[in-house]
Amino acid sequence: MGQELRHKILSVLLNDSTTFLSGEEISKRVGVSRAAIWKHIEELRNEGYQIDAKPRKGYQLIYRPDRVAAEEIQNELQTLAFGRQIRYEPVTKSTQILAHQWARAGAPEGSLVIADEQKDGKGRLGRVWYSPPKTGVWMSLVLRPSIPIQQASHLTLLASVGVSMAIMNQTNLPIQIKWPNDLLLHGKKICGILTELRGDQDKIDYVVLGMGINVNQQAEHFPSELREVATSLAVEGNHILSRASLIAEVMKELECYYHLYLDQGFEPIRNKWESLSNLIGKKITAKTPQKEVVGVAESLSSDGSLLVRSGEELIKIYSADIDK
Repeated sequence: MGQELRHKILSVLLNDSTTFLSGEEISKRVGVSRAAIWKHIEELRNEGYQIDAKPRKGYQLIYRPDRVAAEEIQNELQTLAFGRQIRYEPVTKSTQILAHQWARAGAPEGSLVIADEQKDGKGRLGRVWYSPPKTGVWMSLVLRPSIPIQQASHLTLLASVGVSMAIMNQTNLPIQIKWPNDLLLHGKKICGILTELRGDQDKIDYVVLGMGINVNQQAEHFPSELREVATSLAVEGNHILSRASLIAEVMKELECYYHLYLDQGFEPIRNKWESLSNLIGKKITAKTPQKEVVGVAESLSSDGSLLVRSGEELIKIYSADIDK
């Protein structure tokens, strides 16, 4: 109850941040006493919010910290379902693990797990995702699509489109997609996407869509072995972003492309993905578990695999590390 009330008070202050609001006006809007308002104002200050208070004028929000708690994100959401249910953890082993647990317990579609820091973030092929505290966006989204399990790979490609569009909307930076699940900025990795699912041979029970976005790290925050291959939005755009605003934008774009996919199928997603890809038309080396394929990346197939022209042969690549 206390957290929900703080959420309401913060929403009122955020919506009227250009003026003072009396304690009486705030109490009327949220339905509690003025004494309770004062108590929760103090708790918000303890969480880093700067709230000015003046006799006979009331309260005004002067500064908001870069938090990714539910009340910050939900105040900016423009979605029907995505992000409407949020579980936030300051520190966790992995948001993927928490999202799987929540999904098995019945979490509705669009439920979102967010952490300020991951101790054991998960990347593709069992790799570790570097997730330092209070700098990036580390989150996992629960989906329950009514699609055949064979089409699950579409969701990774859909997610890469949605996240790319959200980042470009917020920053105007030129994001490119590297098949299948990396987003690049000026040739360096800015985001990774991981899709995991549970179901049987015919039906998906749920999907957990994990996203790690490097937002406000500075160059010195990256381990030396990553500085040549990874970057952040703050480094490339030369300014700090609101992570809550970015998450709200990602939820909006993901929900938009998700419903487009459910309504119209993979074709519009494929077209958009190809327009954002850094591979189509380029000569690549695809290192698959079975062999190495050298050729020109022509397009995505209808099942989400990458079509590579090697001599006279058109080869489908389902899982590989790609070098240009």
